[in-house]
Amino acid sequence: MGIFFDLIIGGFAIGACYALVALSMVIIYKTSEVPNFAQGEMAMVATFVAFSMIQSYGIGFWTTAAITIVFSFLLGCALELAFLRPAKDPTVLGLIVITLGAEMILYGIAGWKWGANQNPFPVPFSEYSGIMVSGVMITEINIWTFVTSVIMMFLLFLFFRYTKVGVAMKAVQQNAFAARAMGIPTRRILTFTWGLSSVTGAVAGMLIAPIATLDPNMMLDPMMKGFAAAVLGGMTSLPGAAIGGYLLGLIENFFGGYVSLEFKSVVAFAVIVLILCVKPSGLFVKHYEKKV
Repeated sequence: MGIFFDLIIGGFAIGACYALVALSMVIIYKTSEVPNFAQGEMAMVATFVAFSMIQSYGIGFWTTAAITIVFSFLLGCALELAFLRPAKDPTVLGLIVITLGAEMILYGIAGWKWGANQNPFPVPFSEYSGIMVSGVMITEINIWTFVTSVIMMFLLFLFFRYTKVGVAMKAVQQNAFAARAMGIPTRRILTFTWGLSSVTGAVAGMLIAPIATLDPNMMLDPMMKGFAAAVLGGMTSLPGAAIGGYLLGLIENFFGGYVSLEFKSVVAFAVIVLILCVKPSGLFVKHYEKKV
């Protein structure tokens, strides 16, 4: 039973990270209907900036986290203004290619600036101490990861439910033309959407870096897992994406614990294929068919 509960705790911890990555992708997809494949590199660069502030300038962790959140917001806005805004009547495929191009640019910048070495990301939480519950150790870093992700999800819920900007973002997602006709500045809303998505991804990056190691490839695997979680829950559902992240974390952890560690990473891709075949819209989104 100890192994069973260990797998549950580990699954929830890594699932929290997947959930945040999935949310960051869904936030953009809900507004523009384009998956942002630069999301992982945006989070990676923001995490490297946090690492530099701690290591090179001796800034405290919490101050660093606050500055990184501001930086990540500005980074997301800058990428939208620099890459997507100039595109003239782009197709969905064209926008996807643009995000892939932004991904490679950020990856190259990170490799040039920080190199390919693996670095430990310093956090004020221990990976080896925590609390014992029924003979199972719940480490401080697992608690920190889970609590931070839940707080972030709750803040996003409040933002979309009770703020004018959040309501405007939902209006743009439902019908951009009608929203523009009602006076909503759709271009500025899209820029803000990229900034908010970048903040969510940066929080995920700062949660993932202490568990793994910090290097330019750190978000490659979590990015694909987050995308799988978004597909699992539904690319247009924020609660669905969050639940999908936790489900994927649990499924992956149990598969690795009881079946095979070597094929643990394959689970996410199997989930994508299965869900697209059985329920393309995701588990928590109603599927609509357009009649022409």
